[in-house]
Amino acid sequence: MFVDRAKITIISGKGGNGCVSFRREPFVPEGGPDGGDGGDGGDVIFQADGNMRTLMDFRYKRKFQAENGHNGMKRKKYGKQGKDLIIKVPTGTLIIDTESGLVMKDMVKNGDMLIAAKGGKGGRGNVHFKNSVRKAPNFAEAGGFAKERTITLEMKLIADVGLVGFPNVGKSTILSVATSARPKIANYHFTTIEPNLGVVDIFDDSFVMADIAGIIEGAHQGLGLGHEFLKHIQRTRILVHVVDVSGSEGRDPVSDFEKINEELKLYDESLMKKPMVIAANKIDIVDENNRDLYDNFKEYAEKRGYRVFPISAAINKGLKELIGYLSEMLKDLPQEEIDYEMFDFEADDEDKDYRIIHASKIDDKTYELKGKQLEKIFNSTNFNDSSSYHYLLNYIERNGGIKKLKNIGLQEGDIVKVFDYEFEYFDE
Repeated sequence: MFVDRAKITIISGKGGNGCVSFRREPFVPEGGPDGGDGGDGGDVIFQADGNMRTLMDFRYKRKFQAENGHNGMKRKKYGKQGKDLIIKVPTGTLIIDTESGLVMKDMVKNGDMLIAAKGGKGGRGNVHFKNSVRKAPNFAEAGGFAKERTITLEMKLIADVGLVGFPNVGKSTILSVATSARPKIANYHFTTIEPNLGVVDIFDDSFVMADIAGIIEGAHQGLGLGHEFLKHIQRTRILVHVVDVSGSEGRDPVSDFEKINEELKLYDESLMKKPMVIAANKIDIVDENNRDLYDNFKEYAEKRGYRVFPISAAINKGLKELIGYLSEMLKDLPQEEIDYEMFDFEADDEDKDYRIIHASKIDDKTYELKGKQLEKIFNSTNFNDSSSYHYLLNYIERNGGIKKLKNIGLQEGDIVKVFDYEFEYFDE
């Protein structure tokens, strides 16, 4: 099954906690601190893999988590760093931050990598909190938080040439004759329900051709297979518009050509700037009864500057000339880069809200304080150690937590809740 879109959750590793430990040494208070630092949590990394063809691997597994960092140890030993998680995706996959809808990276080349969620930093051991006053700190720093993100993966085929046109005009037949691909071929509409790729070998050169099926009137609005296939055209360097010039289904070639071009334009105007060549297919069944359809179409297309190749994919007529022309065109065409609105990692990592303490009132006598940095310090606090406890209270006071509570009504004797800990407030 061809799967070209998936939504997953990624979670980096949490940083390991710093260690509280004391060495045993004569004449040193409590033996002196020697707690080591915790290890950093693992990162979540995406890597482009040229051997993958779909996002099928993400159809059933939706959650991916890197390894947490290990806690620090005594004798100043560092905790082991969490193992990074590498998630492989097909080349041509867009990594999108679901919340903002912005592109984090376009994985165009085999081996491209993106650190999508950095692991939390390891917490410092108690050896770092020793000073001239605090000789034997009985607390250490908690590890940094893991980063969680919802990611949308969207795969866009990377092909040099894209075949477009109404259903049943012969795109799959052209692909099967020109390449080693074996698409399903039958005489009814929507035989092709997923894009097919094949490699065209010509002398010492080669290029990738894709059958972009499912385009009908209203495709830009999602009708037919609409958006599922239109997005795969965006990376192609040349479009080959396949038109049935025999009128075998009672349609007019000029009208078909205009309708498909209008759908491409409505989906993405930049598609009309791509070089386009016309494959006038089913020329083998053009005779005196329908010759005027082909002649009128050829005159119409050439007046608008399009190169028209009369072909019959069914009997392999005219394809050699078409393939040779495409090969020469590709030699002078650079790989086009798509301009996306990019996700700002730097701004996201700053997290300006990190050190802000938020105060709220629960009821007449109960108030609450919250904050990311506050939570980290809270997790680092040893409530059985007075210096550690006062470190927490001083942090709250220094960063305006008590002032914010007073502004919303805190009185002496009221209860202040900090996560799962409560204390009674007294104005000293």
